[in-house]
Amino acid sequence: MNDTSTLPIGVFDSGLGGLTVLKALRERFTHEHFIYLGDTARIPYGSKSPRTIQRYLEQNIKFLESCGVKAVVIACNSASTQAAQVLAAANAAGTKIVPLYNVISPSARRASEITKNGLVGVIATRATVQSRAYVSEVEKLNPKLKVYQQACPLLVPLVEEGWDEDPITNLIVYRYLTPLVAANVDTLILGCTHFPILRNAIARVTGPHVELVESSISIADQIQSDFESAKLAPNHSGLSSELRVYTTDVSDNFQALAQRIMGTQALKQLELADI
Repeated sequence: MNDTSTLPIGVFDSGLGGLTVLKALRERFTHEHFIYLGDTARIPYGSKSPRTIQRYLEQNIKFLESCGVKAVVIACNSASTQAAQVLAAANAAGTKIVPLYNVISPSARRASEITKNGLVGVIATRATVQSRAYVSEVEKLNPKLKVYQQACPLLVPLVEEGWDEDPITNLIVYRYLTPLVAANVDTLILGCTHFPILRNAIARVTGPHVELVESSISIADQIQSDFESAKLAPNHSGLSSELRVYTTDVSDNFQALAQRIMGTQALKQLELADI
């Protein structure tokens, strides 16, 4: 069997929200190499049909595989709803693809473990809400739990615009979250990788008694488990971690906001990906 341990892990999102996942993975796995793909030319995914999202997902996986990754983290909730369909299509065609990690399963598991009153909230894009992926996953883990969903289509564009601390964003977050607060949820899944960037605004509305579940931590825990069980080969080469960042469209705003998200994790020049 070929040694895949030194190969990078691929991470992709429709835009820059997946950088919240990338940052958490790089902090946890300091010896791993990563390739990030932001499909900025086709953002947002959340307003697209399942068929279109599935096509985007297949194309993004194929691009990352061409870069020689050992696994792909689908750091996009809307795309994660189509992961099972893509795997099924690949199996039917006899096509082998690298291990895929979606952000829905680990977040649903985390929420089901920590809720105390059995009331779980989910904020996500329209595509994720309409798929009922979180509802199905949480109820599969514990049928006694009640899941309340809220589509928040305006939040992704606000994050991409860099308005995470704008008063208008605070008002919109309040409008979206009010029904979930009224439902008395004690656990809230941030069902879009853009939403942790709005964590402060969200926490101001929910208050300290509501536990916020971010996919970045949940997916890192899952990969850690797979490293320990040898389902995925960890990098023990001792070489310094490397990062390459691709986007499907060039934007000065992306570069600036991406650096804000990554903080001290310096980003080199963005590369243009032809999907």
